[in-house]
Amino acid sequence: MINPLVSQCRILNLAMSLAIKPHLHHHNHRLHKPTSTNSRDWTQIYKIYGMEQWQTLLFLTFQAILFSIFSILFLLYFQPICQFLDTLFIFTPTPTSSTGGGSAARFAAGFTGCVTALSAVCLFFAAGNFFYSAVGLHYEMAQRIVSCVNDWSTVKVALDIGCGRGILLNAVATQLKKTGSSGRVVGLDRSKRTTLSTLRTANMEGVGEYVTCREGDVRSLPFGDNYFDVVVSATFVHTVGKEYGHRTVEAAAERMRVLGEMVRVLKPCGVGVLWDLLHVPEYVRRLQELKMEDIRVSERVTAFMVSSHIVSFRKPSQHMLGPGEVRLDWRF
Repeated sequence: MINPLVSQCRILNLAMSLAIKPHLHHHNHRLHKPTSTNSRDWTQIYKIYGMEQWQTLLFLTFQAILFSIFSILFLLYFQPICQFLDTLFIFTPTPTSSTGGGSAARFAAGFTGCVTALSAVCLFFAAGNFFYSAVGLHYEMAQRIVSCVNDWSTVKVALDIGCGRGILLNAVATQLKKTGSSGRVVGLDRSKRTTLSTLRTANMEGVGEYVTCREGDVRSLPFGDNYFDVVVSATFVHTVGKEYGHRTVEAAAERMRVLGEMVRVLKPCGVGVLWDLLHVPEYVRRLQELKMEDIRVSERVTAFMVSSHIVSFRKPSQHMLGPGEVRLDWRF
C-alpha cells in the first residue's frame, strides 16, 4: 500500500513543476504556424498587448498558491493532524499507529492532503493555460488566421470583429503593409476605451496608418452590405449573448446574428475567418444554411481550457447558391 504522505509529496512536486513550466504541457496542442519572421517570444507580445481578463489569471494563481500552502502544511504537520483527526474517530475501533493517529485518521489526513495538492496542480495548470492562450497562443492563431487569405494585395478593406487590444487586428495590418496594399483594416469593439488601447498598440507595431477603430454593436454592424473583402474574429463570438447563459437558445440566437452580420458585410467572393471556442458546430451549420462556400474547420486546439477551432469560409458570388460543404483542413 502506498504511503499517503509519499503520494502527497509526489503530487506537490508535480504542482511546482507545472507552475514553473506551464507551457511544456501545451506543446502537443500547438499548431504549425506559417514560417515567417513574425515568430516572437511571448514576453515581446505581452510587453505590447498586456493581457485582457488579468483578474481571472490572478484569481487562479492566488487559489493555486493557497492550495499549495495547505498542502505544505499537511506535510509539515501530518502527525499532529492525524492525532487531531483520531479524536474525531474516537468511536471507531481502529488500531493506533506508534507514530500517532489511527489508520482511519491517517487515511483521512492523507486523502485530504492529496486532494489539496491535486487541486493546486489543476489550478496551476489552468492559470498557465489561461496565460498562454491569452498571449502566446492568441498571437500564433492570429498568424494562422492571416494565412487563410491567399492574396492580401487585393484586399482594400478588412474588418476585425471584437478586436480587443489588437493582436489579430495588427497581424492583418502587418500583412497589408508587407504586401504593399493600400488597404485598411477596421477594428470593431464594444468599448471605446478598448479601441483607444488598440490604436496605441497599432502605433507600437508600426501599422497605425493601416488601422481604424470603431465602437459599435456586433449584432448590428454599422456598415453597408458587401462592404469588406475580409472579415475576421478571434475568441469573441462565443461571448455574445452570455448574459442569457452560454447554453441557452437566446444566446445561440445572438451568436447566429453576429455570424449573419459577418456574411452580410462581406463582399461576394470575400473570405471570412473566425477562431472561437465551444460553439463551432453551430457556426458550421449556420454557414451552410447561408450557402457559404469552401467551409473549412481546423483541428482542435486547447485554449482557455476548452476546445477551439478556426473556421474559414468564402461568400459566393450573387449567382452561386449551391449547398455549402465542410472540409477538415489539417493544413491550416
